[in-house]
Amino acid sequence: MRQGSMKVLIQLTSILFCTFAVTARRLAVNPTFDVRSYGANADGVTDNSQAFLGAWKAACSSIGDVKLLIPPGNYFLNPVKFYGPCPNVSTLTVYQEGVITASTDLSLYQSGNDWIEFGYVEGLRLTGGGTFDGQGSVSWSYDQCPVEKYCNVLPTSVIFVHLNDTIVYGMRSINPKFFHIAVLQCQNFKAMAIHIEAPEDSPNTDGIHIERSSDVTIHDAIISTGDDCISIGQGNTNVLISRINCGPGHGISIGSLGKYPNEEDVRNVVVKDSKISNTMNGVRIKTWQNSPSSSSVADITFENILMSNVQNPIIIDQTYCPDKLCDGDLVPSRVSISDVYFKAINGTSASQVAVTLNCSPGIPCQNITLQDILLNYVGGKPSSAFCAYANARFFAPMLPLPCN
Repeated sequence: MRQGSMKVLIQLTSILFCTFAVTARRLAVNPTFDVRSYGANADGVTDNSQAFLGAWKAACSSIGDVKLLIPPGNYFLNPVKFYGPCPNVSTLTVYQEGVITASTDLSLYQSGNDWIEFGYVEGLRLTGGGTFDGQGSVSWSYDQCPVEKYCNVLPTSVIFVHLNDTIVYGMRSINPKFFHIAVLQCQNFKAMAIHIEAPEDSPNTDGIHIERSSDVTIHDAIISTGDDCISIGQGNTNVLISRINCGPGHGISIGSLGKYPNEEDVRNVVVKDSKISNTMNGVRIKTWQNSPSSSSVADITFENILMSNVQNPIIIDQTYCPDKLCDGDLVPSRVSISDVYFKAINGTSASQVAVTLNCSPGIPCQNITLQDILLNYVGGKPSSAFCAYANARFFAPMLPLPCN
């Protein structure tokens, strides 16, 4: 072989080797783990818990930007925990195209266990537009929380716990046994393009519940359910809720707060640019009577919200005690509320009392501001406002007329 031909051959071999090496490196650093490769069967009957856990374990043990793939199909899944840490993973993307269906056998959900948990991971991404079907209608009759203060709760469908730098995009949840989604002790959590659905009479089916978390953003969600579209519990700071289409349901709530000892404060919450339709409440802060210890709610803004046929469009309720579940004497709530702003809230009220500021006689609300409020009663009479123990300021335009 001529020397020139040999040189060309060596160069081609080097190019091919380099191309192969780069491709192999990319595959190694950005691998995809298909649940079907670990035995998953999308027949809607076979329990896929071990197959999903196998794929998760392999992904969590990998390196770089990792994808766990759940292709189209119906995957039956018993309770499962997808836990980290995943020390060498930059991002772990769960790309869910299929439907994941829950077991209806409540004996499988031991005390404290929910259905699907993602926990102790940095850089989790959940996307793909798949659906979580909690099959809750079989279990709703067993929910005792509406009549028992300290009840055994049914399992939440999807829980995110102890996560940092999380993005959830395009998730769909239907018919949970209890809450659709819970965000617990998370930092830097973002959820968008979420679709949540359950019947209006389904008990305690909160859409998204947030607790003891910071820097949480929820936007562009469509939520119709049997309880709060979004509930913001104790211990939250820096929460932004925007572009929510809520209803039916119980509205967007901070609380309930003050039910348990040593609850943490709630600070810097913004709810804006949303529509609330055919709900029991609009925007609400609710705290229990007989709260066992002191806590506070401050720096809260509800702004640019359209109400349509809402029973209680604006409400602060510090006498929350559903179905007379409070213990002993009804002492005033020990949760202090201050620096709350209701701005540019317009639309229609299904009740004549469109604004209720029912604060604690023990710790009256401080610096409550209402500005640019136009709420018409659908019954034709002028809407009204009710205030108790509230240090409130009203700025025109204002309908209903300010209360004393």
